[in-house]
Amino acid sequence: MFFVTDALAAEAAPGGMEGFLLQVVPLIVIFVVFWFFLIRPQQKRQKEHQQMCEALARGDEVMTLGGLSGRIESVGEQTINLQIASCDGKPVVVTMQRAAVQMVLPKGSIKF
Repeated sequence: MFFVTDALAAEAAPGGMEGFLLQVVPLIVIFVVFWFFLIRPQQKRQKEHQQMCEALARGDEVMTLGGLSGRIESVGEQTINLQIASCDGKPVVVTMQRAAVQMVLPKGSIKF
């Protein structure tokens, strides 16, 4: 009885290079699908965000990841000073990291 199951198992298992290809090809296909639908678009978005952060200038109106919107008062190497409001004629300015900027808004969209 043991001989019959061993013979069936040996007959069903593909051997050599065919077996290797049958195992590796689906993995390669899955990796290619992930590359085109997940990894590549994410890298593109990161590159666009980095370029946007590098192009920030004084006077730009921006929205941050936290939902604050304001006008850039000054730009440092890693930080920006963002005017978010005006109280008694004095500007309310917060310091934030450049990477916290989500998008640049059209000019004139923020009123203080």
